[in-house]
Amino acid sequence: MSHSKPPLVAVSACLLGQKVRYDGKDKYTQLIAEELKKHCQLLAVCPEVEIGLGVPRAKIQLTQIEQTIRVLRKDDPQIDLTDLFTDFTFKFACQHNLAGLVLQDRSPSCGMENTQLYSQHGDIVGLASGLFTSTMRELKPDLVIIQASQLQSKQDIASFVSSILSKQ
Repeated sequence: MSHSKPPLVAVSACLLGQKVRYDGKDKYTQLIAEELKKHCQLLAVCPEVEIGLGVPRAKIQLTQIEQTIRVLRKDDPQIDLTDLFTDFTFKFACQHNLAGLVLQDRSPSCGMENTQLYSQHGDIVGLASGLFTSTMRELKPDLVIIQASQLQSKQDIASFVSSILSKQ
């Protein structure tokens, strides 16, 4: 019988009840915090806090500048946080042997194709993935990454866990 360690899954810290959102609140999701913990080792991550943004903090947004998407402060678009996010994500990906990621929807760091993308003039021009998510996908294309909204039942959790285990 093998007693291998349960797979390591990074989870947006707000989903695990940490009050790390820009407004100082959390997005505690019992199903993820309790049910997923039965099958996986959970690692809380909040990229925005990790790069040094405080709680509460000014909102950030994804902004399309020519062919690239940058992460800018909403109240002060001169403040570009893109490189901080990219550097943190690279270190995070190298430090942890992750089997999966469960991330908060519509977040400029953690959203997956559901975060509002703005033009330089402040108009919404589409949807994109948060920078942490898109960078992780580039660095670890085989990693199973899902959004919190995709985990609505114990069955969803079981499917996620089996998809992780099938790649181990």
